[in-house]
Amino acid sequence: MPARRTVMRAAAFAVVAAIAGPAPAAEPQAQRIVSIGGAVTEIVYALGQQDRLVARDSTSTFPPEANDLKNVGYARALSPEGVLSVSPDLVLASEGFGPPETRQVLTSADVRLVVIAEQFSTEGVLTKIRDVGKALNAEAEAGALIEKVRQEIDVAVANAAALSNGPAPRVMFVMSNQNGRLIAAGDDTAVAAILELAGAENALTGFTGYKPVSDEAVVTAAPEAVLMMDRTGPHMITDEDLFALPAIAPTPAAQTRLVIRMDGSHLLGFGPRTAAAIAELSLALSGALNQ
Repeated sequence: MPARRTVMRAAAFAVVAAIAGPAPAAEPQAQRIVSIGGAVTEIVYALGQQDRLVARDSTSTFPPEANDLKNVGYARALSPEGVLSVSPDLVLASEGFGPPETRQVLTSADVRLVVIAEQFSTEGVLTKIRDVGKALNAEAEAGALIEKVRQEIDVAVANAAALSNGPAPRVMFVMSNQNGRLIAAGDDTAVAAILELAGAENALTGFTGYKPVSDEAVVTAAPEAVLMMDRTGPHMITDEDLFALPAIAPTPAAQTRLVIRMDGSHLLGFGPRTAAAIAELSLALSGALNQ
């Protein structure tokens, strides 16, 4: 009787399988990948999958070898023709890529598109690594990298807390200067998140994103330090020009002339190098403010 039940069960399964049809084919292993977003590209390299890359966007400049790949343009202003010109079988893109028209064309094109969420936190970094690893069928490598990066960030945050001597320093991030009006970072930004991890406080709150701020708001915020991206060209502000601005001149930061400049993708990328960014920022702040 048990043997008969087994045969009947097997026959039933065969009927169900026949009705359901064949199992869906597994996603083929992508071999021509376009990576959009500096942190996404860094993760591909950190997972040892860089040989599958055929192109990257202009924000993907680390590691230096990434610059040898074809540049398809700025992540937020991509043309679909440029991306599709390298015949990718996978476009791996950070959440903020665009414009919307490009996203629409790529979504409807005969190419796989995977969008990686942006979250400005330790867990956000680890989720990015997990999602990139899944898209590349490199889950084992991603698991190992997640543990490594988690430990590095935990150590960096603990070291930053140990360096703190008193209240968290108030830091204002300046993105640019538009005719004397500063564009600064508010709440829910990568800046606010990295400052918190480094044991500092974002001096400007009450608004989200990056916006022009009034002179009065800057004076009231009373930042002890100014944080900027280390850049050249028309968006660069020299120390002399910065501290001569009416908004900055009355602040504690101007009195000590404390401005910290860091590579933007390193500081705000929230990728595998986040621990190094936390360490660099916290050391710069503690070294300057504790003199």
